[in-house]
Amino acid sequence: MTSSKKEFSPAEQSGMTVGKSAVPQQEGLPPAPAPPPGVPAGLLAGFRRIDQVRQWQGRMLDGFGLGPVETPCRIALETPGVRLMAYGPTQSGAGRGALLIVPAPIKRPYIWDMAPDVSVVRRCRNAGFRVYVAAWTDPTDAEDGFGLADYAGRLISACLDHIVEETGARTVALAGHSLGGTLAAIYAAREPRRVRGLVLVEAPLHFGTASGDFAPMVAAAPSAAALRAEGGSVPGSLISMVSARASPHTFHWERWTDLIGCLGNAAAMESHVRVERWTLDEFPMPGQLFEEVVDGLYRDDAFMKGTLMVAGRPARPRDITAAVLAVVDPRSTIIPPGAIAPFMAALPNPANRLLNYDGDTGVALQHVGALVGANAHARLWPEILSWLSGLPRE
Repeated sequence: MTSSKKEFSPAEQSGMTVGKSAVPQQEGLPPAPAPPPGVPAGLLAGFRRIDQVRQWQGRMLDGFGLGPVETPCRIALETPGVRLMAYGPTQSGAGRGALLIVPAPIKRPYIWDMAPDVSVVRRCRNAGFRVYVAAWTDPTDAEDGFGLADYAGRLISACLDHIVEETGARTVALAGHSLGGTLAAIYAAREPRRVRGLVLVEAPLHFGTASGDFAPMVAAAPSAAALRAEGGSVPGSLISMVSARASPHTFHWERWTDLIGCLGNAAAMESHVRVERWTLDEFPMPGQLFEEVVDGLYRDDAFMKGTLMVAGRPARPRDITAAVLAVVDPRSTIIPPGAIAPFMAALPNPANRLLNYDGDTGVALQHVGALVGANAHARLWPEILSWLSGLPRE
């Protein structure tokens, strides 16, 4: 592990054999159909080339000034699988404690810090929090075996160890969006004494038949292990294609509707294009993590059922002792309320809270609107930050 004090924009800075999740087959979705004899030769290699083309298209948009405008930061820690980015509070910060943002291991983390007026990172920093981001790094062949034991365990622990050493904090609040929220919740269940509070923004937590538009596709698909037969990480463009096929409304029609809604509103149109640029920044997922997420979480619903084992230790919602604030979009068909509400009901802390996100214009994908939408920053995030500020101090 190495550390550095040099200041960077995160964009300028461009997870070993580990314990695997032992997830028994449970009743969630039906058992996976028998896998085909093998995936077509070169399938993953072809999608990796598509990843490169899409990333090139994104860089072209950067040339027109439509790339991310990120908050300056420094690399606090770097180890295979993760780069810990640190953002100190402003001079007027009141010392609200440390906050670790856990992004989804899909695309790039700057969706949390896309532009100054719609940056969750900047908003939290200005509210007095010591903000850190666990920026997942592109998996090498050596890291293709990284799974939940790493992304929901060892790597987050490494980040927290450094944050505790740097800030003196005994516990740290975690925030995650989408699958990043799932990883943060699993970590909080395994290491409850290290987590001060948990913010989950449209994070899937109850899977199986409750997983919305993804459920039919997962039920009909063979085990994710069949896709891994070719070897290597799973290209981001393949994940994007599968997601769009599972929910064309979310990943196609909503984007066109949002684009039409931006006509005549220059600020909304610029925001829309910046999100579209982010969607081009494909990010591969380690094969082991992909298999454990698809088969262990989406197919078996092992976390919600309390049967998920990560590196030999159980991860169950009832083990989360920190207060939890969850954001749900009642209109979502990919992470519907049914994917979150049962999880919240299983938690023991009475300080838990559930907030609705009602949508925005200029976000391209409503699924990321809670992070980049103007309405979200005007109404939702002040409530989230007030809740975080009110958590018991150490």
